[in-house]
Amino acid sequence: MNPEINAVLQELQADFHTPTFLWQLAVIVASLLLAWSINGLLRAYVMRNAPESWKVGIGGVNRVLFPLSTLIFVYIGQAVLDRWQHTGMLKLAATLLIAMAVIRLVVYALRYIFSPGSWLRAMESAIASTVWLILALHLSGFLPEIQSVLNSVSFAVGKREVTLLLILQALLIILITLFGALWLSRMVENRLMGAAQLNMNLRVVLSKVVRVLFSLIAVLMALSAVGLDITLLSVFGGALGVGLGFGLQKIASNYASGFIILLDDSVHIGDIVTVEPHYGIVSELRSRYMVLRKLDNTEVIIPNESLVTNVMINHSMTDRKVRVQMSVQVSYQTDLELAMKLMLEAARTQDRVLTDPEPKVLVKGFADNGIDLLMNVWIGDPENGSGTLQSEIYLDIWRAFKKHNVSIPYPQREVRILNAEPQPPDAPDTTI
Repeated sequence: MNPEINAVLQELQADFHTPTFLWQLAVIVASLLLAWSINGLLRAYVMRNAPESWKVGIGGVNRVLFPLSTLIFVYIGQAVLDRWQHTGMLKLAATLLIAMAVIRLVVYALRYIFSPGSWLRAMESAIASTVWLILALHLSGFLPEIQSVLNSVSFAVGKREVTLLLILQALLIILITLFGALWLSRMVENRLMGAAQLNMNLRVVLSKVVRVLFSLIAVLMALSAVGLDITLLSVFGGALGVGLGFGLQKIASNYASGFIILLDDSVHIGDIVTVEPHYGIVSELRSRYMVLRKLDNTEVIIPNESLVTNVMINHSMTDRKVRVQMSVQVSYQTDLELAMKLMLEAARTQDRVLTDPEPKVLVKGFADNGIDLLMNVWIGDPENGSGTLQSEIYLDIWRAFKKHNVSIPYPQREVRILNAEPQPPDAPDTTI
């Protein structure tokens, strides 16, 4: 066991039935109560007075404020009591509070950087378990022995001797620097997404570039910190370039097409587009693909390369108004102007039909069974579909036609038999 912790445990065992134990317990309880009060006051003040842009940073401080403020009060109590008695319990409490502060800060940062999900909860549990495991190994005295064993296992990488301990330290430094880079990039991304003077596509591109750039810088800094030669990455970069040229060209093309789409301002989130044979609303623009939400609420993943190389119809690129056409046929005996007036009235009663441009009814042509009429109406919310609207307008037209005796013809055929033999007077009637 760790000699220091062993001494602390011996002090606790000796002082358990003495006032020394009670004084230390009183300091811990008082520190917890004071920290809890300060934490509640700060949270109330932030919710009432702090600007919105400050709440993210203050929120992270607020999560670690309770263990840190408790730690400060414990240190103060330890400094006061250390002149008259043992303070082993306070030393042990300080160690536990430091671990608690680290866990709470890391969990807050994870929730700030990444979107909620089951993997995030698993990662939070893994990080908390790792911190408590390291603390338990430190308190039990096994941590130095484990470090010695890891340091004894070594192998050569080129001209450099590498140990397992060095590899673990390198991975830890890379994770910490990458973690900090993602945190900073998320803060910059939030500021960019809130900049109303920038185009939405430009904001998305800049946020993605910032995240990639920060992550790359973090990895390079971590590799330099552990003593690895960064020039070795040139070999890896050449191999990666060859791989992109042969096996990953489709993936590289999709990523390049994604940035082209964002920069040329041809598609925005919320646009109504048709990418054969799919029609729907653009719900997401990713680096590799676009998510198209169809009117039946299904989502289609469309690679960005197909958007660049194939024809895509953007129904709302410059104007969200969409025309809906409806055809009706009336008989030749109908008052044509009355039928056109009834159709316009049926369209104008619908709230979704725009008055500018106003509905119009046109005579399309003279068919075999009647006169074809075509009505054009305009709607401003094409994302809601037009099937229900057409059904309601057709029903209103049907009711109006029935009320005003406007007939809708149906196909009629007359069959005449030429050069037929005369039938006897008592033959049955065969007229069709």
